[in-house]
Amino acid sequence: MKISDVAERSGLPAKTIRYYEEIGLIRPGRSAKGYRQFSESDLHKLSFLSRARALGFSIEDCRTLMALYEDETRHSADVKRIAQSHLNRIDEKIALLQGMHDTLSVLIRDCHGDDRPDCPILKDLGQS
Repeated sequence: MKISDVAERSGLPAKTIRYYEEIGLIRPGRSAKGYRQFSESDLHKLSFLSRARALGFSIEDCRTLMALYEDETRHSADVKRIAQSHLNRIDEKIALLQGMHDTLSVLIRDCHGDDRPDCPILKDLGQS
């Protein structure tokens, strides 16, 4: 398959596919003229990577997960550890976002939003 075929079937842009090749996540074959030739296995790997990235896994996590996926002697505990670590990072981000939401909600509630110059939002932003 050509890169355009794999891009269409995987839903990934050709630029992303070339990047994944550049960093060694996939290694398509080459034709005699040097064109990339993708196999069904390459397509499967790209779909795997697309799903992992959609779940927010880093490139390095994807590299590790791909290696574990291909290793039939893997331990599921290794996979779970990576996923749990990622979930912990997501939870931390959610907590930070919730704190931002709560602070902004209070500031917006306390701002009169009228013709007066005093504004708790600006006052809060101006504090060090």
